[in-house]
Amino acid sequence: MNSDTTNGFNPTVSRRGLITALTATAMVAAIYIAGGSIHTARAADAPVKIGIIGAGRVGSALAKLWVQAGHPVMLSSRHPDALRPLAQTLGPLASVGTPAQAAAYGEVVLVSVPYEALPEVGKEVGTALQGKVVLETGNPFPPGSPLQVQTAQQGGTGVASAKALPGTLLVRAFNKLPFAQLPELAHRSGSLVAVPIAADDPHAVAVAEQLVRDAGFEAVLVGPLATAKRFDMGAELSRDPMNASEMRQALNLPAK
Repeated sequence: MNSDTTNGFNPTVSRRGLITALTATAMVAAIYIAGGSIHTARAADAPVKIGIIGAGRVGSALAKLWVQAGHPVMLSSRHPDALRPLAQTLGPLASVGTPAQAAAYGEVVLVSVPYEALPEVGKEVGTALQGKVVLETGNPFPPGSPLQVQTAQQGGTGVASAKALPGTLLVRAFNKLPFAQLPELAHRSGSLVAVPIAADDPHAVAVAEQLVRDAGFEAVLVGPLATAKRFDMGAELSRDPMNASEMRQALNLPAK
């Protein structure tokens, strides 16, 4: 797993307008209850600007996959010049900046930092993240802040992460796949590898599902943020990569 440790708390990516209006509120609620998944179309020529806070192993791997899908990304660090070689390898769609710049840049923001650094991210750039879809990937592993680890493990990371990043449209995602395998697992022939996600906001679910697919995976909506504990590290879901059907069966979610 993914505990990124580059350049302090390592900022990551963001992007806008990829989803059309969602259907009626009752339908959205029904989808959540069923543990299903929302798919909405977007124009092929509608890239999303992604700010990446935490350009370590997970953040940089996802940056590459999203750039390949046509999305501009800003990799961020407190020392952005250190990220320029990485950005140059990704091509003209990649740029670098500070965490504050990445938070402002992204229409969607990926936060992929060591879990104990999450409250720090909220304090430093939380204002710029207000109202934005934020994908958060961290796992609470010791060592780290004992209180933060305990809070996340007791209530689940979805609940703890939402407290650290209040006012965001938070999505737990990409915490379950081993970072070293992200490139080879993406766009797998046959059934795509599944990525479990949890979120409270239907729009955030739709945006996250599309970005997961653009990265070469298939999103499986487990439910609201409180259900993210079902795919926390060490929880009931196996660490082995699964396709969406296998994951729904393992989590006892309705088949699609």
